[in-house]
Amino acid sequence: MSEASSPAIHRRQILTGGAAATVAGLVSAGVVYGQDQTSTSGKADTLVTPPEGKQILLSVKLGMIASKLNGKPVSLTDRLSMAADAGLDGVDFDQAGKRTIEEAREAVRSSGVFVHNAINHDHWKKRFTSPNEKDRQAAHDNLAHCIRLSHAAGGNGVLLVPGAGKDGTPEECAARATAGIRALIPLAASLGQPILFENVWNQMFYDHGTPAPPEQSVDGHVAFIDGFNSAWVGQYFDIGNHWKYGQPGDWIRGLGRRCVKLDVKGFSRAERKFKDIGDGDLPWDDVRAALAEINFTGWATAEVGGGDVVRLTVVREKMEKVFGL
Repeated sequence: MSEASSPAIHRRQILTGGAAATVAGLVSAGVVYGQDQTSTSGKADTLVTPPEGKQILLSVKLGMIASKLNGKPVSLTDRLSMAADAGLDGVDFDQAGKRTIEEAREAVRSSGVFVHNAINHDHWKKRFTSPNEKDRQAAHDNLAHCIRLSHAAGGNGVLLVPGAGKDGTPEECAARATAGIRALIPLAASLGQPILFENVWNQMFYDHGTPAPPEQSVDGHVAFIDGFNSAWVGQYFDIGNHWKYGQPGDWIRGLGRRCVKLDVKGFSRAERKFKDIGDGDLPWDDVRAALAEINFTGWATAEVGGGDVVRLTVVREKMEKVFGL
């Protein structure tokens, strides 16, 4: 067996020292790198777990990982492997709507890379707050698929944008979202997948006026979460999203135990625009202090421009810097 075809080749070899052409060849050949395990295709399974003992584990969105190299498609398995090659602890499967449960499970088993979460971006289009019953049913089906996919992949959560304020009055939107999401809590609980709300510019639970007053509180988000009275509902707190409207450290403190996972990006109040991690004027010192105060332990996922292993490595290093790791 030649070196190029040996299953013992470590993944890192394929993305160092001008190896882009090698990547394309190995991907098209269907080689699995650095894993002595297989799955439904007749090889033995190995349990995939993340590193142990870390206070904060670092990941990226699957959508940040290049799906093509040298103009050739990269398999889902090898995209996950690229995250490991960049030194990341896992991946947030944010393209769940485009994949089957079986595809996600197989990619995790073949790559040996942990997937900790699932997202279906159609939550922006098919919303729990919609006045249209068919849209709300689609939102139900999409979230159920995410819950099942994350469980099958070995993960521990799903991110959800619960709706949009443009769908009705604040009371109508909250009531529709609560009813739709509450119906899926039994499924989430049975599969060990907490439903986690992301704070986004969706005109819910904050003042979206232009110009909106800064230093708003997180109280609206807290009240919405607490209204479920369930251990299976929490927050996937995006640190950069609401720096425009409030102090992220104070929001983390206000969320407390409800803050289960983190999204990571930069934002500049001065320029009123999103930035790369560590860029802009976001007060990272206070973010770190707040995370320490609530004893945060869990996943932090980059949500910025991605690319190949070189770019993903830079993203990982930026996260390590802002979190003081």
